[in-house]
Amino acid sequence: MLLGGPGSGKGTQAVRLAEHLGVPHISTGDLFRDNVERGTRLGLRAKRYIDAGELVPDDITRGMVRDRLAQPDTERGFILDGYPRTRQQAATLNGILASLGRRLAAAIHVRVSDGELRARLAARGRDDDDAHTVATRLRTFHRYHASLVDYYREVGLLHDVDGEGEMEAVAERVLGIFPKATGFTTI
Repeated sequence: MLLGGPGSGKGTQAVRLAEHLGVPHISTGDLFRDNVERGTRLGLRAKRYIDAGELVPDDITRGMVRDRLAQPDTERGFILDGYPRTRQQAATLNGILASLGRRLAAAIHVRVSDGELRARLAARGRDDDDAHTVATRLRTFHRYHASLVDYYREVGLLHDVDGEGEMEAVAERVLGIFPKATGFTTI
């Protein structure tokens, strides 16, 4: 799993890591967008929160994540990006994984300063990256993130990675966490 702020590059690094390990990349952002685009009941409920820069409620997210992790392509492992975001969601994820006979192998924390996050988000120019929404997203992120990082540190799964600098250098740092033959079935 990859943890980090909005604009930290965790999504980009998650895709690279998934390709390197030959497992699917599961992004809650992609799950949300897919459900919103398809106009599902959960997607319509999630859209209201996404547009306001707030966390999507756990009941919506939990259902989407559970359904995705139960798919056959995740049996050899997966890279999770964007979930969990709170300690409560971490506990929920543990329950989902236990019900599937799996466990989390590592939590990679991609650290990026707030100033750099703001600059990266401004440079993206997406509709949901206006100054007000970015400020709300950063406040929401900080409200929960430290506790989540502490949780994964306490359970011995956390690996901190400097997420600033060139994308290739960050990718090398992320990939360097795992030996060439990982042996992990769930990341």
